[in-house]
Amino acid sequence: MTTPYMHATSVPVFQQMLGALSRVLGKAQAHASAKNIDPAALLQARLYPDMLPLLRQVQIACDFAKGVSARLAGVEVPAMADDEQSFEQLQARVAAVLAFVGGLDAAAFEQAATREIVTQAGTPKEKRFTGQDYLLTYGLPHFFFHVTTAYALLRHNGVEVGKKDYLGT
Repeated sequence: MTTPYMHATSVPVFQQMLGALSRVLGKAQAHASAKNIDPAALLQARLYPDMLPLLRQVQIACDFAKGVSARLAGVEVPAMADDEQSFEQLQARVAAVLAFVGGLDAAAFEQAATREIVTQAGTPKEKRFTGQDYLLTYGLPHFFFHVTTAYALLRHNGVEVGKKDYLGT
């Protein structure tokens, strides 16, 4: 039996990029230690004053990975407190999301492309998607935006990371 298309185009992508994000966060923590930088300076770093800091970028990337995967699989989205304040806590969040998405049964994604997904992302206006549109035009673009922004924040602040770090394995 082949893996359902929607599983194959979502879960492995989230796993690859969250794994890479975890390794980039590890490099950031090592950088802060080696350069005697208060970790909070990196965790609260922003590219521009009206943008969210690194902490929130990582939390939101995790939220998209778990939320998109759960909705496509037709299961409850696990709640997370958004109370991380350290690299260790962010790493634990990434690990928890990796464990969650990795534990989803691929068979649950069988009808995901046509499943109706309804979101209300922080606004009073709900959005309705087919599962395929939700993944391809909403979930993945938002996920990549936040992963990329986290990477850019760290690179901008001197953490020695490159394209191979961003892409992971």
